[in-house]
This record gives sequence, structure tokens and C-alpha cells, in this order.
Amino acid sequence: LRFSCRRGGGLVQAGGSLRLSCVASKNTADINYMAWYRQAPGLARELVAGDAVKGPFTFSRDNAKNTVYLEMHDLRPEDSAVYFCYARDRGADYWGEGTQVTVSS
Repeated sequence: LRFSCRRGGGLVQAGGSLRLSCVASKNTADINYMAWYRQAPGLARELVAGDAVKGPFTFSRDNAKNTVYLEMHDLRPEDSAVYFCYARDRGADYWGEGTQVTVSS
């Protein structure tokens, strides 16, 4: 399982919005669990949102497009991090390549 996560990240002003997306190399309807994590410099990777996991941002998946999304609104400088798509499939963990999100104050 591989991901292509080339869209949605970048620089945004505080209070702005972004939508991240990752396309999976297989049918996401067959994947047990998917989520988004983020990691800021010097900090541990943390769960942001995922299947059955709610957070400040909105996770969704479109199985017809094999794509997962993270909708982020009212972004703050502390949300700046590298965001990773994640999947747990048949007992194995898979990570996207990471997308940089930078929120300026």
C-alpha cells in the first residue's frame, strides 16, 4: 500500500483553511483503518483525526476515489507541522510521505 499526498499543504495565514488529500494505491474500502497524524519539529507524532476518531479537524474518505481528506479550518500557528496520512491494513502500518503545513501569525 502506498500513498500519493501531493496536494493541499502549504502556507496559510492564521484563521485560514486547508484541505489535505492522499490517494491510496489500493481500494480504500478494503482498508480497515485510516487517519491523519502530524509532527511538529522536536515533538512526537500525534493523531489528528481518523475513522471513528474526532478532533479539531474533519477526516473523511472517498472510497470511490481511493482518497482520504483532512479538512482544516481556523488554523493557528501551533497547527504548523508535517501532516501524514496513515493506514492500518491487515496488521501493517502504512504512512504517506508527509505534507508540510505552515500557519503564519
